[in-house]
Amino acid sequence: MKTALVIGLLLTGLGASAAMAAPPSTEQKAEFHATCMGIAQDETLCSCKAEATAKLIDSDFMTVVIASMGGKTLDPKYAVRYNDYVAHSNQICKPNY
Repeated sequence: MKTALVIGLLLTGLGASAAMAAPPSTEQKAEFHATCMGIAQDETLCSCKAEATAKLIDSDFMTVVIASMGGKTLDPKYAVRYNDYVAHSNQICKPNY
């Protein structure tokens, strides 16, 4: 019984720390916007996606997204999360896409 309680508390603590990940910083949003504009040259889209990131991803994953947008090969371990991010940001910023 004690073991189950300890495991439950550990899992709860891990979930809480993951939920408290820092949102993308103002600097990251600016870098994202600049990178997006270099690719899409669409102010409306890039501004929307830069703002949507705060709702969709944390600052650590924002680093991955910006690097990928800049041409760095995406590590396969991020493929599902990256695709989910793209799909959700498109739903927000390109609703009829």
